[in-house]
Amino acid sequence: MASDKTAVIIGAGPAGLTAAYELASKSDIRVIVLEKSHRMGGISCTVEHKGNRIDIGGHRFFSKSDRVMDWWLNILPLQATEGGGEAEITYQRKSRTIATPRDGANPEQEDRVMLLRQRKSRIYYLRQFFNYPISLSFDTLSKLGLTRTIRIGLSYIKSTLFPIRNPKNLEEFFIQRFGKELYLTFFKSYTEKVWGTSCRDISAEWGAQRIKGLSVTKAVLHFFKQAFTPKNQSADLAQSDTETSLIEQFLYPKLGPGQMWDVVAERVQEMGGVIQTGFDVQHILTDGSRILGVKALDEAGELHTFTGDYVFSTMSVPELVSGLDCDVPADLQDISEGLVFRDFITVGLLLDELKIKEMDAEGQPGLIRDNWIYIQEPDVKVGRLQIFNNWSPYLVADPSKVWIGLEYFCTEGDDLWRMSNDDLVELGAKELNHIDIIDREKVLDSVVLRVPKTYPAYFGTYDRFDELRAYLDSFENLFLTGRNGMHRYNNQDHSMLTAMVAVENILAGRTDKSNLWEVNTEDEYHEEKA
Repeated sequence: MASDKTAVIIGAGPAGLTAAYELASKSDIRVIVLEKSHRMGGISCTVEHKGNRIDIGGHRFFSKSDRVMDWWLNILPLQATEGGGEAEITYQRKSRTIATPRDGANPEQEDRVMLLRQRKSRIYYLRQFFNYPISLSFDTLSKLGLTRTIRIGLSYIKSTLFPIRNPKNLEEFFIQRFGKELYLTFFKSYTEKVWGTSCRDISAEWGAQRIKGLSVTKAVLHFFKQAFTPKNQSADLAQSDTETSLIEQFLYPKLGPGQMWDVVAERVQEMGGVIQTGFDVQHILTDGSRILGVKALDEAGELHTFTGDYVFSTMSVPELVSGLDCDVPADLQDISEGLVFRDFITVGLLLDELKIKEMDAEGQPGLIRDNWIYIQEPDVKVGRLQIFNNWSPYLVADPSKVWIGLEYFCTEGDDLWRMSNDDLVELGAKELNHIDIIDREKVLDSVVLRVPKTYPAYFGTYDRFDELRAYLDSFENLFLTGRNGMHRYNNQDHSMLTAMVAVENILAGRTDKSNLWEVNTEDEYHEEKA
């Protein structure tokens, strides 16, 4: 017998569309997705500009979760082995091995394919490249110089012998993990550029969640492991013994991350789900203990009511709380209003070439192979540089050109956010010229993208967030999922897992939601071994 129940899902990002797909494929619950924009994927969307595609923020498709890896490959098949020979790369977990297919999807002939990409990212500091994460190799130490290297070593020994117990803020977390000198050299200025505040004002929880098991010791061991691993040895895509920050390869949709979510949206609709774009949820209807539905404004200014037995929210927590039609206690309103976000600007630049080069297989200077570069230079505002050619060559309309993205971290409404597009392009070109990466006079084309509420921050009233979480979780049929929905700096895979767990709870009749909040905190989801 078909179910007469409906789930209303606010937002068509990874969490929202995963929830829709799981419900549509595993139950008879009717699915309605309401998306404010006209793109699928949230900040994991792909933006096209004159045939060139931008991945906002860079999205590696890699997870410690078998379930997520399998889910992705079920949507987009893995590319075929080059040359049709024996598979050289396997995705191996405890349960099974999946070989790269010899007769799989061919990206030269079809679009719906998952590419296997090599990961490379470096730090640009002192007008030189350093491996990221810091490998402490001879190359790194020689660039740092003897005096700084000795200081780094001594401060790390000190942090090991006299560790900070229970670090209270991000600065203490970094010093405990890496030593004060390494923190001051490679972490402090960049992190404060990202968040716009002192590391002393950021909760240590951010470091515990984003960095987890990475340490100097593990970085050194990884360096030696790489140095003594035969180059022809088969690689394990799962990389289950490797910290996420150290992974060497990842999956990536041919046409960028948004392609994954476009296909998922198609499948949801094929299974009977409804996806409405251009609908901005304004009001959350309640009876005091349950959510009855939502009211959403369309682009013509008309208000529509959608009733539901279950409501999944991936909208920001402050927007959700302000939209509730019940009397929210004043202290909880204060917590909601005090939650902070960092916002994001991408400046896309098209060029014939970069000034920085890397030798190709024939010993000729060519395009560097980095996916992204962390700009640690204190004399520029740009925080990170993406080279889209290296994520997927199919993101670039003309393969002879170089398509890059300059990433700026800001706060909505500040001076950087309010700059005109032309001024932002000029700023980006000027800064990369200043640090010897491009010739500013040779920019062929440009585009500017502003993305609000990209990073939920671990300061402001975040230290009281658990009070607000308990209140929202008390609405029995309301499920907070995803990065903004939970005000948690989750990766794409963790956002998906929160949606999967929420659907499991519904189907199992479980009302306790603690397992949603354990995603990316339990050992099962950690990027380190227990």
